[in-house]
Amino acid sequence: MPLDMRWDVFAWAVFALVLFALEVMAPGAFMLWLAFAASAVLVVVWAVPGLSFLLQAVLFVVLGFVSILIYRKWFRGNDETPTDQPALNRRTDQLLGRVVVLQSAIERGSGRVQIADAYWTVSGADLPAGASVRIVGADGMTLRVEAVD
Repeated sequence: MPLDMRWDVFAWAVFALVLFALEVMAPGAFMLWLAFAASAVLVVVWAVPGLSFLLQAVLFVVLGFVSILIYRKWFRGNDETPTDQPALNRRTDQLLGRVVVLQSAIERGSGRVQIADAYWTVSGADLPAGASVRIVGADGMTLRVEAVD
């Protein structure tokens, strides 16, 4: 029995392998889901000979969207794991509630404090240098402070 080469099956197999290889070289879980879609099209093209290229391409696009939606809904949405350090890598959140001494007076709503080895811009009511203030919030990298009674 002679082997009849089906170029469409071969092309989808190569395309799926290239997508898997791209995922390995630049991981990010995006090409992986497209590779799954290409693999599904490969199976459909192998099982149903004679599908037009346009129908194959439409099937790949639809399966690609579906696989990425599945990834976004079930896999990516479950990244919230409880942690004992919820403010890790959110430096301003780590400073909330801390009492510090003003390095420079708050004048016209803006002043400066030193925390460890870093200087921070602060905003709040006008206060003299040396006054104790509590960090109550942040606007970007500017800390909002209020006077400590």
